[in-house]
Amino acid sequence: MVRGKTQMKRIENATSRQVTFSKRRNGLLKKAFELSVLCDAEIALIIFSPKSKLYEFASSSMKETIERYRDHVKDMPTQDSMRAEDVQRMRQLAAGMAKQIELLEVAKRKILGEGIGSTTMEELLHIEQQLERSARIIRARKMQVYNEQVEQLQAKDPRHQLKESAEGKKAPVIVTPI
Repeated sequence: MVRGKTQMKRIENATSRQVTFSKRRNGLLKKAFELSVLCDAEIALIIFSPKSKLYEFASSSMKETIERYRDHVKDMPTQDSMRAEDVQRMRQLAAGMAKQIELLEVAKRKILGEGIGSTTMEELLHIEQQLERSARIIRARKMQVYNEQVEQLQAKDPRHQLKESAEGKKAPVIVTPI
């Protein structure tokens, strides 16, 4: 006879429920005993029936095993305490980032010339220096791109050559063959 898969839901019939409890309890106690013997594991199993009757199995002393469990659990942080610490850390991180974003937005507005009515002379000089530095970097990059484009043109067409002007700067000149 083939048994079907048992559905995991409460057994409604009280007699069937009691029979199933007794059989499964005995099977669980037997498995606990086997595990303790075969693997030399320290096992403490406590079962309360629906009518509050106590069934227990211990491979050694039940009290010592429970004490050992309590000592072990006491040293471990709980899920709630870990979550609370994580939440607190995330809040601090978010607050720091929000403050940093605000400072960056204020600096951006000042660089764009907005909201500089209450800016001190020292701050204005600092902003001006930043802008000049940025302009130099932009001009240097622009010249680099310009020179790369000229070199690409020269590589494609040998008629394009750089000719030095009177100021010593190179300027593109189209040379036509005679």
